[in-house]
Amino acid sequence: MFLIMRTVLATITLLWIGPIAPAWADALPVDEVAPGVFVHAGMPEYADRNNHGDVANMGFIVGAGAVAVIDTGNSPTIGSSLREAIRQRTNLPIRYVINTHMHPDHIFGNAAFAEDRPAFIAHASFQSALMARADGYQRRLEEDLGDEEARGATMASPTQTVEPPPAPALMLDLGGGRVIELTAWPTAHTNNDLTVLDPATATLFAGDLVFLDRLPTIDGDAAGWLKAMGKLADVPARRVVPGHGPSSAPWPQAMEPERLYLTTLINDIRALQKRGGTIEQAAEQAASSQRDRWRLFDEDNPRNAVTVFAALEWE
Repeated sequence: MFLIMRTVLATITLLWIGPIAPAWADALPVDEVAPGVFVHAGMPEYADRNNHGDVANMGFIVGAGAVAVIDTGNSPTIGSSLREAIRQRTNLPIRYVINTHMHPDHIFGNAAFAEDRPAFIAHASFQSALMARADGYQRRLEEDLGDEEARGATMASPTQTVEPPPAPALMLDLGGGRVIELTAWPTAHTNNDLTVLDPATATLFAGDLVFLDRLPTIDGDAAGWLKAMGKLADVPARRVVPGHGPSSAPWPQAMEPERLYLTTLINDIRALQKRGGTIEQAAEQAASSQRDRWRLFDEDNPRNAVTVFAALEWE
C-alpha cells in the first residue's frame, strides 16, 4: 500500500506493504540496512496468537568481536527466531541486549538470550517503569498470546543502565573499531526512551521515539516528545530504524510525519480547551485531519487525545 505523508517541510513517500510473517520455527527475516546492521520489521498490527507478538522492529549490529541486539520482540518465540537469524550470520558472542524502552513488544523476547549471558542494557528509569506495570503486562501477554508464551516470558532486569543528559552517552565496543553510542532521553514517548547510534554506518535505532506508518502512541509527554525530536534531528545519522514501520528510512526526514501528528494533536486540544471543550470531545475530534495518514488511528488516537488533554490542563 502506498502511504503518502505530507508535511509543511517535506513530502515523504513510503512504499511499504508490511513484512511477511515467517514460519515461527525459523529465523526471522531481516534486512541488512547497512554493513553489519540487520533489522526485522514487525507487522503493523496488534499482537495476537497468529503473529506471536511480531509487531515491533528489532535488530542487531555485528562488530569484529561481538554482537549487540536492539530490542527482542513481544514473546520468547519471537526472541528465539531473532536469535536464530543472528546465528545464521555470525557465531560471535551476543554481548549486549539493549531495550529501547519498557513496552512489552520490545522486551518480552529477552528470555531467548539468557543462555548468552549478555549485559542487558536500558534507560536508568526502565526498571521502575516496568515494575509499575508488570502485572498488567503479564495479563495482557496471557490474553494476547496465550499462557504458554506468557510462562516463558521474563522481565529481565537491566544489568547496566544509561542516565539521561547531562550524563554522557554510553559507548559499547563491538570490536574492530566499531563503537556504538547509547543515549538516554528525557520523558518523551515514555520516561525511559533509549536510542542507539552506529557511527560506522550512520544508522540510528530510535526505538519508539520514531513511528512510521503506525500511529505514534503517547505513554509519556507529547510536548516533551516534540522537544526531544528537535534534539534528535541533530544526531549525525543518514538512516533511522523506527520502532514501528519499515526497516529503515532517511534521516532526519523520517521524523516529519510524526512531528506533524503530535503538533496537530496538541494544537487541536489547546484550541478545544480554549473553547471550553471536554475530554470526550478531544477523544472524538482531536487530530482528525491526520486519520488517513496512519494505521490504527481510530484505535489509538482517542487514548492519545485523553493523555494530552489531561497533561495540557495543567499548563
